[in-house]
Amino acid sequence: MKRLVILGGGTAGTMVANKLRAALGSHELHITVVDRDDAHHYQPGYLFMPFGIYNTTDIVRSRHRFLTDGIDLVLTEIDRVDPAYRTVYLADGRTLSYDYLVIATGVAPRPDATPGMQGTLWGEKVHEFYSLPGAQALTEAMRRFRGGRLVVHITEMPIKCPVAPMEFTFLADDWLRKHGIRERTDVTYVTPLDGAFTKPVASRELATALVDRQIALETDFAVEHIDNDTAELVSFDGRRIGFDLLVTVPLNMGADYVARSGMGDELNLVPCDQHTMASLAHPGVWVLGDAGTLQTSKAGSVAHFAVDVFVHNFVDEFNGRTPTHGFDGHANCFIESGNRKGMLLDFNYTTEPFTGNFPLPGVGPFKLLKETHLNHIGKLAFRWIYWNLLLPGRPIPMIPTTMSLAGKRVETDVTPAGTGLPTAAPPSSPAPLPHARPATPAPAAKPVPERARSLKPLPEGRAHTPKPLPEERASASVTKGPRLETKPLPRPSAPPGGYVDRPGVDSTADPATVLPDPIIPKF
Repeated sequence: MKRLVILGGGTAGTMVANKLRAALGSHELHITVVDRDDAHHYQPGYLFMPFGIYNTTDIVRSRHRFLTDGIDLVLTEIDRVDPAYRTVYLADGRTLSYDYLVIATGVAPRPDATPGMQGTLWGEKVHEFYSLPGAQALTEAMRRFRGGRLVVHITEMPIKCPVAPMEFTFLADDWLRKHGIRERTDVTYVTPLDGAFTKPVASRELATALVDRQIALETDFAVEHIDNDTAELVSFDGRRIGFDLLVTVPLNMGADYVARSGMGDELNLVPCDQHTMASLAHPGVWVLGDAGTLQTSKAGSVAHFAVDVFVHNFVDEFNGRTPTHGFDGHANCFIESGNRKGMLLDFNYTTEPFTGNFPLPGVGPFKLLKETHLNHIGKLAFRWIYWNLLLPGRPIPMIPTTMSLAGKRVETDVTPAGTGLPTAAPPSSPAPLPHARPATPAPAAKPVPERARSLKPLPEGRAHTPKPLPEERASASVTKGPRLETKPLPRPSAPPGGYVDRPGVDSTADPATVLPDPIIPKF
């Protein structure tokens, strides 16, 4: 009997376990899921907790409840993986041998990686909502907030659910108005990107929504540290943004065992094929969910569609057939915009999010990149869909795995001249391939550039000061927000092709090397 080990019992890990159990009998394939505890979090719900819409009981349930019979669940931390011997070493001393391995341990916020983020203001004026404890603490901070400077900030990309910081900003604006304190609050959205979003058309529409709400947009902001004495964000180019309440999205990194296993890049993400999710370096290994280097959004919808492709290919190859399916980077995301309205994005590797109707042309009923009450209902309804359809592996009606142009108002000119914003490049992977290994050797890891800033182990939450970035940066215009002083901006450069493989980072090891120039991919 063949053995499949799935590392991570979150969204992607649970879906793939259930779908493969339904497709292949327990006498054919033994499936084991490994995670550190039995608490499955509905992570999109973190966004709603600070505004009293959801509470902890709405978003946390047991993992084993959503794994079908015939799947083993092992609850412990992962020490490392030895892909050469196809063995997983667990923290409690046990080992698991495998024929096939799925890495689905996602990413997690790392506030300790930014100097000053976990300083004296952490938990008082500095908060995050990308973890359950963070969302709980922010709930109390919002309750105490009486006005001033509210700053919503993204440290670096990529992050889980890249629209979530924008959603928080919209919801905060609505919440402040309902509580009568919006007029005495300056709201600023600070991003390392050169626009409100990574896609030009969506960036244009979202920037307009910010302007309509009198929310300042500060772009190309590469944070160097947080000054706890003055309560300011400080960028590498010297800009300083003061705050009375900072809601930040810390650096997102993959699991430490990935670094200990020598399988990841500088953010502990596992390099994988853009269309089959197969590891580029290790046979018999696939990467699903947020743990890999797919150049599309790290979101539940992406995990859903990628898992569908993977399961088709896996079953075909398991039964001796040639796999033929390829993932197109499809992402489908509701954006909560406040006042009981929402937007919807639908895009893939090569197609921008456009306006139009979804999923049926002319009918919808959902509107793309347009604020409607029905989009808001769709956002809230997704929680029921998540628990009852998505995790069990049941089909979601009228939502295709491959993106369709039906109903979209395609804009042929998404160049800077057409949108006023930079365009995005498609991923550099070749056309869809079977999930067997590519014929060409996997790329060797490239050394970390000399100008990389180093990060020693981070005991007791202490951050380390990175080295300054080079001075040769292009200047860019930014929208000045209230009480901001800006200077010519150094633009961190993205590597050719978007993705560069570098050694992984183990935050428990000494020494560790991490974080060269701020990574700002253009998906």
